[in-house]
Parts: sequence; structure tokens; C-alpha cells
Amino acid sequence: MASSDRNLILMVCTGNVCRSPMAERLLAHALDAEEGPVGQLKVASAGVAAPYGDPASENSVAALAKVGVDLSGHKSRPLTQELIDRSLVIFGMTRAHLNLLRRQFDHLPERVHLLREFVDDGSSLEIPDPFGQNYDAYQVCLDSMIEAIPSVVRYLRETSGK
Repeated sequence: MASSDRNLILMVCTGNVCRSPMAERLLAHALDAEEGPVGQLKVASAGVAAPYGDPASENSVAALAKVGVDLSGHKSRPLTQELIDRSLVIFGMTRAHLNLLRRQFDHLPERVHLLREFVDDGSSLEIPDPFGQNYDAYQVCLDSMIEAIPSVVRYLRETSGK
């Protein structure tokens, strides 16, 4: 598939019930306000160890609801070559996710990054897994993602169409 046929931004985490669905909905919300090629991009999420059909964690749903973003209908799905083949860019939450991608899949898009890779404030580039923790851990995770979204949108503006 030619890179010009790819229109998907893929968010990847482990189980696809916490981080990647939150990042998916946050970025989709941000891209809804964009015009031109960036506004036409689709956002999806998947997990490197996810089953099909699990709901998003309750704390993920609650954290996003506080910022006016609905995650209630989310169903988990595993990462597949088909999703990768449709992806213009893949964003992982940790280096371990990116390493797994590179080991398990032969044909990745040219652009594979950490979600926080373009945040230039010296803070951690990784987003730790809040799964099984209290609501505060999910809020910290969400805040880390919200901080990253403007830099991701800027990156997508600069690279769309290239």
C-alpha cells in the first residue's frame, strides 16, 4: 500500500482498554477542529496483547468524560497487519510497545513514534500503564496525553501529504 493511501493514525498500547483508546479519542477530538488533509485523517487504537471486545476501563471512561470526550462505546482489538497497513503514523505509549511492533510486524509505516516524542519539556516520553490503579493514576495518564496532543497535531500538519 502506498503511503498516499494511508489515512489512519494508530494509537498502540498493551490491552487497548486504557491508554490507546484515551489517546485515540483525544486526538480524534483535536483533529475534528482541523481543516485540510489533517482534518481528513482517521484515528484508531489497538493493543499488542489485546483481545477483541473488552470495554474501556471504568477509570478511562470517567477521566475522559471529565474533559467532555466519550469513551463509553469502546471495544478493544488486537494489533493486526491490516491496521498497520492502513496507518500513516503509529504512536506507542512506551518504548516497549515500539520494540514489540518492530519485532512482530515486517511492514511498518515510515513514521513510528512515542505519543510524547514531540513534547519538548524534558519530562518522560513514556506514558505508564494505569491499568488496575486508582482514578488518580488515570488522571495523571490523561494529563500526560493532553499535554502531548498539540505537538502531535503540529507534527501531523507538518508531515501530512509527504
